[in-house]
Amino acid sequence: MSDDLGEDLGSGYRLRQASEADRPALGRVCLQTGDSGKDATAREDDPDLIGFIYAVPYQTYQPDLAFVIDGPNGVCGYVLGALDSAAFYATLEAQWYPPLRQRIADVGPGKASWTGSDWARHLIHHPAATFVDSFRAYRSHGHIDLLPEAQGRGFGRKAMAQLERRLVALGSSGLHLGVSPTNRRAMGFYEAIGFSRLVAPDLPRKSVYMVKALG
Repeated sequence: MSDDLGEDLGSGYRLRQASEADRPALGRVCLQTGDSGKDATAREDDPDLIGFIYAVPYQTYQPDLAFVIDGPNGVCGYVLGALDSAAFYATLEAQWYPPLRQRIADVGPGKASWTGSDWARHLIHHPAATFVDSFRAYRSHGHIDLLPEAQGRGFGRKAMAQLERRLVALGSSGLHLGVSPTNRRAMGFYEAIGFSRLVAPDLPRKSVYMVKALG
Protein backbone atom coordinates (compact mmCIF):
# COMPACT_ATOMS: atom_id res chain seq x y z
CA MET A 1 0.00 0.00 0.00
CA SER A 2 1.26 3.50 -0.87
CA ASP A 3 0.31 6.85 0.62
CA ASP A 4 1.80 10.31 1.07
CA LEU A 5 4.12 8.86 3.72
CA GLY A 6 5.56 6.31 1.31
CA GLU A 7 5.07 2.63 0.55
CA ASP A 8 4.28 0.17 3.32
CA LEU A 9 6.70 -2.75 2.97
CA GLY A 10 5.22 -4.73 5.86
CA SER A 11 6.58 -5.78 9.27
CA GLY A 12 7.09 -2.17 10.31
CA TYR A 13 9.18 -1.14 7.27
CA ARG A 14 8.37 1.69 4.89
CA LEU A 15 9.91 3.05 1.72
CA ARG A 16 9.68 6.84 1.74
CA GLN A 17 11.32 9.89 0.27
CA ALA A 18 14.43 10.97 2.15
CA SER A 19 14.47 14.34 3.89
CA GLU A 20 17.23 16.64 5.04
CA ALA A 21 16.83 15.14 8.53
CA ASP A 22 17.87 11.75 7.08
CA ARG A 23 21.34 12.89 6.05
CA PRO A 24 23.10 11.46 9.14
CA ALA A 25 21.31 8.14 8.57
CA LEU A 26 22.32 8.13 4.90
CA GLY A 27 25.93 8.53 5.98
CA ARG A 28 25.61 5.76 8.56
CA VAL A 29 24.16 3.27 6.07
CA CYS A 30 26.80 4.23 3.53
CA LEU A 31 29.53 3.57 6.11
CA GLN A 32 28.05 0.26 7.22
CA THR A 33 27.88 -0.99 3.62
CA GLY A 34 31.02 0.78 2.39
CA ASP A 35 33.35 -2.20 2.08
CA SER A 36 31.86 -3.80 -1.05
CA GLY A 37 28.57 -4.20 0.79
CA LYS A 38 30.13 -4.98 4.17
CA ASP A 39 30.64 -2.74 7.20
CA ALA A 40 33.54 -0.34 6.71
CA THR A 41 33.38 1.21 10.20
CA ALA A 42 36.58 -0.40 11.46
CA ARG A 43 38.49 0.77 8.39
CA GLU A 44 37.62 4.46 8.51
CA ASP A 45 39.15 7.04 10.88
CA ASP A 46 36.63 9.69 9.74
CA PRO A 47 33.26 7.93 9.50
CA ASP A 48 31.51 10.87 7.80
CA LEU A 49 33.59 11.14 4.65
CA ILE A 50 32.28 8.10 2.78
CA GLY A 51 28.72 9.42 3.09
CA PHE A 52 29.82 12.87 1.94
CA ILE A 53 31.01 11.24 -1.30
CA TYR A 54 28.43 8.56 -2.03
CA ALA A 55 25.17 9.41 -0.25
CA VAL A 56 24.46 12.82 1.26
CA PRO A 57 24.93 14.93 -1.90
CA TYR A 58 22.15 12.98 -3.64
CA GLN A 59 19.58 14.02 -1.06
CA THR A 60 21.02 17.54 -1.19
CA TYR A 61 20.90 18.09 -4.96
CA GLN A 62 18.44 15.43 -6.20
CA PRO A 63 15.93 15.16 -3.32
CA ASP A 64 13.14 13.90 -5.61
CA LEU A 65 15.30 10.85 -6.36
CA ALA A 66 16.39 10.03 -2.81
CA PHE A 67 14.49 7.35 -0.89
CA VAL A 68 15.08 5.52 2.39
CA ILE A 69 13.82 2.29 3.86
CA ASP A 70 12.71 3.07 7.41
CA GLY A 71 12.21 0.25 9.89
CA PRO A 72 11.70 -0.46 13.59
CA ASN A 73 15.37 0.42 14.21
CA GLY A 74 15.43 3.48 11.99
CA VAL A 75 16.74 3.93 8.46
CA CYS A 76 18.24 0.66 7.22
CA GLY A 77 18.70 1.31 3.52
CA TYR A 78 18.45 3.80 0.71
CA VAL A 79 18.21 4.18 -3.04
CA LEU A 80 19.59 7.37 -4.55
CA GLY A 81 19.59 8.68 -8.09
CA ALA A 82 20.71 11.47 -10.38
CA LEU A 83 18.66 12.30 -13.47
CA ASP A 84 21.52 13.72 -15.56
CA SER A 85 24.81 12.31 -14.36
CA ALA A 86 27.03 14.81 -16.15
CA ALA A 87 25.07 17.76 -14.76
CA PHE A 88 25.08 16.22 -11.29
CA TYR A 89 28.86 15.79 -11.28
CA ALA A 90 29.26 19.40 -12.46
CA THR A 91 27.07 20.58 -9.59
CA LEU A 92 29.15 18.64 -7.07
CA GLU A 93 32.34 20.17 -8.45
CA ALA A 94 30.93 23.69 -8.33
CA GLN A 95 28.98 23.57 -5.06
CA TRP A 96 29.56 20.46 -2.93
CA TYR A 97 33.28 19.82 -2.93
CA PRO A 98 34.72 23.36 -2.54
CA PRO A 99 33.63 23.82 1.12
CA LEU A 100 34.75 20.27 1.96
CA ARG A 101 38.14 20.96 0.44
CA GLN A 102 38.56 24.01 2.65
CA ARG A 103 38.45 21.90 5.80
CA ILE A 104 39.74 18.52 4.60
CA ALA A 105 43.35 18.42 3.48
CA ASP A 106 44.44 16.62 0.33
CA VAL A 107 46.64 13.67 1.32
CA GLY A 108 48.37 13.55 -2.06
CA PRO A 109 48.66 10.70 -4.57
CA GLY A 110 50.99 8.45 -2.54
CA LYS A 111 48.65 5.52 -1.91
CA ALA A 112 51.38 3.53 -0.16
CA SER A 113 51.23 5.96 2.77
CA TRP A 114 47.43 6.22 2.99
CA THR A 115 45.69 5.00 6.14
CA GLY A 116 42.13 5.05 7.42
CA SER A 117 39.99 7.47 5.45
CA ASP A 118 42.85 8.93 3.38
CA TRP A 119 41.36 7.35 0.25
CA ALA A 120 38.21 9.45 0.85
CA ARG A 121 40.20 12.61 1.54
CA HIS A 122 41.91 12.10 -1.80
CA LEU A 123 38.59 11.56 -3.63
CA ILE A 124 37.15 14.76 -2.20
CA HIS A 125 39.97 16.65 -3.92
CA HIS A 126 40.13 14.38 -6.99
CA PRO A 127 36.66 12.90 -7.63
CA ALA A 128 36.68 9.66 -9.59
CA ALA A 129 33.11 9.95 -10.89
CA THR A 130 33.05 10.53 -14.62
CA PHE A 131 30.57 10.54 -17.49
CA VAL A 132 31.86 8.76 -20.60
CA ASP A 133 30.36 8.47 -24.08
CA SER A 134 29.15 4.92 -23.40
CA PHE A 135 26.77 6.26 -20.72
CA ARG A 136 24.90 8.55 -23.14
CA ALA A 137 22.07 6.05 -23.61
CA TYR A 138 21.91 5.66 -19.80
CA ARG A 139 22.38 9.23 -18.59
CA SER A 140 20.87 8.66 -15.16
CA HIS A 141 22.67 6.78 -12.41
CA GLY A 142 21.85 5.42 -8.98
CA HIS A 143 23.10 3.84 -5.76
CA ILE A 144 21.35 1.36 -3.49
CA ASP A 145 22.64 0.10 -0.15
CA LEU A 146 20.77 -2.00 2.40
CA LEU A 147 21.82 -3.06 5.88
CA PRO A 148 21.53 -6.80 6.64
CA GLU A 149 18.13 -6.43 8.35
CA ALA A 150 16.66 -5.10 5.08
CA GLN A 151 18.25 -7.66 2.76
CA GLY A 152 16.54 -10.72 1.27
CA ARG A 153 13.04 -9.34 1.84
CA GLY A 154 12.26 -7.85 -1.56
CA PHE A 155 12.84 -4.31 -0.30
CA GLY A 156 15.66 -3.68 -2.75
CA ARG A 157 13.48 -4.58 -5.73
CA LYS A 158 10.73 -2.25 -4.56
CA ALA A 159 13.18 0.57 -3.89
CA MET A 160 14.75 0.25 -7.33
CA ALA A 161 11.31 0.09 -8.95
CA GLN A 162 10.39 3.33 -7.20
CA LEU A 163 13.57 5.04 -8.41
CA GLU A 164 12.97 3.82 -11.97
CA ARG A 165 9.36 5.06 -11.95
CA ARG A 166 10.46 8.48 -10.76
CA LEU A 167 13.23 8.65 -13.36
CA VAL A 168 10.83 7.71 -16.17
CA ALA A 169 8.39 10.39 -15.00
CA LEU A 170 11.23 12.91 -15.22
CA GLY A 171 12.09 11.83 -18.76
CA SER A 172 15.02 9.46 -18.25
CA SER A 173 15.63 6.84 -20.93
CA GLY A 174 18.34 4.82 -19.19
CA LEU A 175 20.09 4.13 -15.91
CA HIS A 176 23.61 2.97 -15.02
CA LEU A 177 25.13 1.79 -11.75
CA GLY A 178 28.71 1.11 -10.74
CA VAL A 179 29.50 -2.05 -8.77
CA SER A 180 32.67 -3.27 -7.11
CA PRO A 181 34.06 -6.23 -9.10
CA THR A 182 34.17 -8.22 -5.85
CA ASN A 183 30.50 -7.63 -5.03
CA ARG A 184 29.00 -10.51 -6.99
CA ARG A 185 25.87 -10.51 -4.87
CA ALA A 186 25.08 -6.98 -6.03
CA MET A 187 25.72 -7.87 -9.67
CA GLY A 188 23.37 -10.82 -9.35
CA PHE A 189 20.69 -8.58 -7.84
CA TYR A 190 20.92 -6.08 -10.70
CA GLU A 191 20.76 -8.84 -13.31
CA ALA A 192 17.64 -10.22 -11.62
CA ILE A 193 15.85 -6.86 -11.99
CA GLY A 194 16.70 -6.39 -15.65
CA PHE A 195 20.15 -4.82 -15.73
CA SER A 196 22.94 -6.07 -17.97
CA ARG A 197 26.67 -5.53 -17.85
CA LEU A 198 28.01 -2.77 -20.08
CA VAL A 199 31.33 -3.52 -21.76
CA ALA A 200 33.10 -0.66 -23.55
CA PRO A 201 36.70 0.58 -23.87
CA ASP A 202 36.00 4.01 -22.35
CA LEU A 203 34.56 2.74 -19.05
CA PRO A 204 36.46 3.40 -15.81
CA ARG A 205 38.32 0.21 -14.96
CA LYS A 206 37.83 0.02 -11.20
CA SER A 207 34.11 -0.79 -11.36
CA VAL A 208 31.68 -3.00 -13.22
CA TYR A 209 28.85 -1.01 -14.81
CA MET A 210 25.31 -2.34 -15.06
CA VAL A 211 22.78 -0.62 -17.32
CA LYS A 212 19.06 -0.68 -18.00
CA ALA A 213 16.92 1.07 -20.61
CA LEU A 214 13.92 2.90 -19.13
CA GLY A 215 10.64 4.17 -20.51
